[in-house]
Amino acid sequence: MARFDVEAVLFDLDGTLLDTLPDLFNASNAMLAELGHAPRSLDEIRRFVGKGMPNLVMRCLTEDRVASEGAVEAAIPVYKRHYAAINGDAARIYDGVEPTLLALAQQGIQLGCVTNKPADFTVPLLERVGLARYFGAIIGGDSLPQKKPHPAPLLRACEILGVPSGRALMVGDSANDAEAALAAGMPVLLMTYGYSEGRPVDTIECDGLVSAFPELLRHIGRASAGTSHS
Repeated sequence: MARFDVEAVLFDLDGTLLDTLPDLFNASNAMLAELGHAPRSLDEIRRFVGKGMPNLVMRCLTEDRVASEGAVEAAIPVYKRHYAAINGDAARIYDGVEPTLLALAQQGIQLGCVTNKPADFTVPLLERVGLARYFGAIIGGDSLPQKKPHPAPLLRACEILGVPSGRALMVGDSANDAEAALAAGMPVLLMTYGYSEGRPVDTIECDGLVSAFPELLRHIGRASAGTSHS
């Protein structure tokens, strides 16, 4: 894998920086119980995560089941209420995340978080786990009219950080991240331990796969002549 000589690194949140699946699972099943539906398994919720909260609610209600569009819309605030009550309770930072973010910041690399999780849940979660201070830009799934895989959230983060998109790198765990980065004109690395909506991560077009967060330091930074990627 090449080294990426960049001025900024943008990170996905769920499945990349944090394992939030237990909270998402608990909130989903609390919503389903309140609405009189059968619970979902942890593996099902893992597959449903990635395209934002409304999509998660929709899949909980309609995957192998039948629910009207109105029922899905009515379920969204129910989910939000349950998730707000537990946001971060069971979330954990993946091994090596904070030291890696600190090392990148000490190199003068700008950092951003670009997620499809709504901003009202993203910022409090990052603050609760102590990571918010590392990010000069935090873009949630409702910060703009578009969310990943549209490139707009990545481009907005670069704008806030004052870095051209071609001088940034995206780090995520799914096709949403890879497709957004490709459309934004930046390279992308995918973590192999994330959620990926049930799709094998090695089938997603990207610039490299990383199995442990600290490995990123081997691939980000000033490269020797002839090996940089921009």
